[in-house]
Amino acid sequence: MTESAGIEKLIRSCLTVFRGYSASTSPETLEGKVEVPVENIIKLDANENPYGCSPRVPPALANYPYLNIYPDAGQTELRKWLAGYAGVSAENIVAGNGSDQLIDLILRLFVEPGDEVINCIPSFEMFRFGTELCAGTLVEVPRDENFAVNVKALKVAIDSKTKIIFLANPNNPTGTIMPQPDIVEVLDTGLPVVVDEAYYEFSGATVVPLIGQYKNLMVLRTFSKWAGLAGLRVGYGIFSPEIAGYLLRIKPPYNVNVAALVAVRESLKDIDYLMGRVQAIIAERERLFAELEKLKWLKPFPSQANFIFCSVLNGKANELQQKLQRKGILVRYFDKPMLRNSIRISVGKPEHTDALIKALREIGIVY
Repeated sequence: MTESAGIEKLIRSCLTVFRGYSASTSPETLEGKVEVPVENIIKLDANENPYGCSPRVPPALANYPYLNIYPDAGQTELRKWLAGYAGVSAENIVAGNGSDQLIDLILRLFVEPGDEVINCIPSFEMFRFGTELCAGTLVEVPRDENFAVNVKALKVAIDSKTKIIFLANPNNPTGTIMPQPDIVEVLDTGLPVVVDEAYYEFSGATVVPLIGQYKNLMVLRTFSKWAGLAGLRVGYGIFSPEIAGYLLRIKPPYNVNVAALVAVRESLKDIDYLMGRVQAIIAERERLFAELEKLKWLKPFPSQANFIFCSVLNGKANELQQKLQRKGILVRYFDKPMLRNSIRISVGKPEHTDALIKALREIGIVY
């Protein structure tokens, strides 16, 4: 027996076939593979904020004197700041190393091997990722042709093994909104329900006011999109005090680093500036949608997030993604059930839209 075969026998069996997460492309890995210098690559594949963070953040980070000291494990000040922004009490807040970490912690808290997790596909891939890592069983409830959640089918999927239900609102990668009455109907099942509001600032739709009424409701948010802090990895969740207490107990002690703490503090002092950028992205989203609609070989879907999902009607999405990449424009493509032959385009600056549409028109001549 080889050494590697011996090791594989000791690895958790469910992880030997585990599918990892397909992350976005880092521009620096494309040196020499694209037709433009790396610094000119237009990155529209990860829903990042093209305008970056608040101008208050870089000098605050540069001048922060306590990088040698661990952050407060209890997140005392951070939770107060976030509570003020979200309009809840600090006892409702838990922050994480991105909202991805909170998804992982929630699953660890509720799911034992064999327990079922309901996911309304297509949706955020981290719901699948975290469930499989916890050895949970993923129960996939397909959305309809317009990517709306089928609440009736979701409720039929519930059984004695169901431990948690995930809802992304707006949904990623489709940008669709779930009406609040539908979310309430799911909450009325009494099961733990996670509503991922990563794109809340772009949609304005939230169920946070229901936190006091529904102890089973958990809402996730992030600073990666609206505040331009994707590289610093800071997200937060809004929970009942009981669930928040458990999560604070099981989270790693210093899971939000001091750089992220400083960046959040400065961002919340500069909300007007950041929301101005959000409004610019929303305006550009509408312009991008209108331009994509003019291309007869693409079908864009209306979005309430900072990206637009498109079905590729002629040609292959993976080939389209590769052709755009060679031109220095990065987009995400999908080829899985309910996402066959499709792409997702993050909203960039106006000049990014112009370059993208020009490239798509050139490529469209082939189609």
